[in-house]
Amino acid sequence: MHQTLEQVFGYRQFRPGQEAAISAVLAGRSAAAIFPTGSGKSLCYQLPALLLPHLTLVVSPLLALIQDQLAFLQRHGIAAAGVDSSQSREDVADVMGRARAGELKILMISVERLKNERFRHFIAQVPISLLVVDEAHCISEWGHNFRPDYLKLPAYQREFNIPQTLLLTATATPQVIADMQSKFAIEPDDVVSTGFYRPNLTLLVEPIPGHDKRRRLVQWLGERAGQPSIVYVTQQKTAEFVAAHLAQSGIPAQAYHAGLPHDKRESIQRQFMEGRLNCIVATIAFGMGIDKSDIRNVVHFDLPKSIENYSQEIGRAGRDGAVSACLVLANRDSLNVVENFVYGDTPERAGIQQVLEDLLAARNEGQWEFMLLPLSDMSNIRQLPLKTLLVQLELRGIIAPRYSYFAEYRFKYLIEPQDLMQRFQGERQQFVQALIDTSHRARTWATVNFDAMYQQYRAERARVVTALDFFQEKGWIELESKQMTEVYSLLVTDFDAQALSGELHDDFMHHETAEVARIHAMLELFASDVCLSHRLAQYFGDDHAPVRCGHCSVCAGHVISLPEPPALVPLDQQDFDGLCGDFFGKHLEGRGHQPSVECLTRFLCGISVPLFTRLKARTIKGFAALENYPYAAVRGWVQTRTKDE
Repeated sequence: MHQTLEQVFGYRQFRPGQEAAISAVLAGRSAAAIFPTGSGKSLCYQLPALLLPHLTLVVSPLLALIQDQLAFLQRHGIAAAGVDSSQSREDVADVMGRARAGELKILMISVERLKNERFRHFIAQVPISLLVVDEAHCISEWGHNFRPDYLKLPAYQREFNIPQTLLLTATATPQVIADMQSKFAIEPDDVVSTGFYRPNLTLLVEPIPGHDKRRRLVQWLGERAGQPSIVYVTQQKTAEFVAAHLAQSGIPAQAYHAGLPHDKRESIQRQFMEGRLNCIVATIAFGMGIDKSDIRNVVHFDLPKSIENYSQEIGRAGRDGAVSACLVLANRDSLNVVENFVYGDTPERAGIQQVLEDLLAARNEGQWEFMLLPLSDMSNIRQLPLKTLLVQLELRGIIAPRYSYFAEYRFKYLIEPQDLMQRFQGERQQFVQALIDTSHRARTWATVNFDAMYQQYRAERARVVTALDFFQEKGWIELESKQMTEVYSLLVTDFDAQALSGELHDDFMHHETAEVARIHAMLELFASDVCLSHRLAQYFGDDHAPVRCGHCSVCAGHVISLPEPPALVPLDQQDFDGLCGDFFGKHLEGRGHQPSVECLTRFLCGISVPLFTRLKARTIKGFAALENYPYAAVRGWVQTRTKDE
């Protein structure tokens, strides 16, 4: 272990916690490594991967994380590769071929890849020593950035006979740690946590009115000219606005957010990493997997979404151990915008009932098949909460995931069909002949007919898919697949859809309340009279941080009181008909009925749902007109006005 550390990675000794986590894995036990951002979690799987007999499979939530890790591994001569949506089919086939041949030590994927029928067929044929779950707090509904598909990882571990798991995260509260332990059967002694206190981070919170934030930001960054800095904002339009203002004020800066073209984001990130650009104004789309050690300043221009997000975002500063400053320009101006993200993820009860009725309509078929996007459109539920709803139905024992498949496979011959058939003999040649005969060939592409293959040749779908993959690997065909379809077993079909939709809606409302409380817990942290570093560590269950760090704004004698937002025109003075009239008309025309109270509230608060895309709601007068008002207040006002009508 120590020899590999020095020879491959060039380190003389382990950082705190690394040796304990690695030793547990090499002893054949599952483990969790809970270290602050930038404290070397990745080594806890990279080093064992070289010493374990088979492949290490790493599940990571973001492409940026995967690419960053792969670049590091390849620099150190470690046989590692990833499979992701940006690759060509040839590249994916090449990676799969290398993994099957035992040439790779590490394979990195997103969790969604495990729903891919072809990938699951492939991975079942490859012996795996270790499953690594990066950003493992995503498996817990009590953690931030909950990813419903992560809940399936324990089942995947059993399905693929993976003997042990390593969980990695920087932000796990005691409740999330307990959840992770139980889901992956990790012994308490194998949960390695090194604490959350970062002595080199100066945590500063300044109360400042919204209209004065830009002036203060320019002043503060101006005093730190040329230092690598990230400014975090909530919305894409704010990122553009603030970056332009900084540039005009003599501080070269670029906006970075998910709305930019991929190439531009890549270019900005590269400039920042290489030191050619020192200031980025970003939404939280930027930062995951950014391994730049000398970021000196992290500024929250807008409030973070939670204490977990705040901890993760400031964790990008000072990874080299040098003193770095983290500033929050704090007020309540954007509080409603942050809360509105939460409200937008709560489905309407009617939408939940539509999903349940769609499920019940499939009861005679014994299984439920659907495509996520059409189901999202039909029910008017965003895709992430829709996935959460499906997981809730799984946890209640109503449905069980069977597999996902591409509804359509088509291929292009790269050699003549006759040549393809002649490469096989006996029964296999008959199988290939049947595949050629039953596939409907247009001018260039042939579409596979799975039903005909089963009826005429008794060939199961799995065998056909495996054969097509093999043909592609050999370079005999070019293969395409589309229309991802989810297939679930129906375990219970005698439930009352109306009653169950009420229960599930209550669950979402409970989650909504908890998420809003999480935002207010963050406000309490910033307005605390207790050392900020100590309070932050306590939140994550770390009792070893000093009671006074001596280098936060509270320790410097500045206990803050958050300024109230500017006064708004009272809602009862707003023109309801003027704001909603055009939307009423569009909704009636598009849906055949009046919008619900919830739908109107979302329209006025500017919260996107699938229906609004179809109605082009952003172009309708009144959209987001009340985005600065508390959602609950707007909902109450809309309720009163619709009753009056």
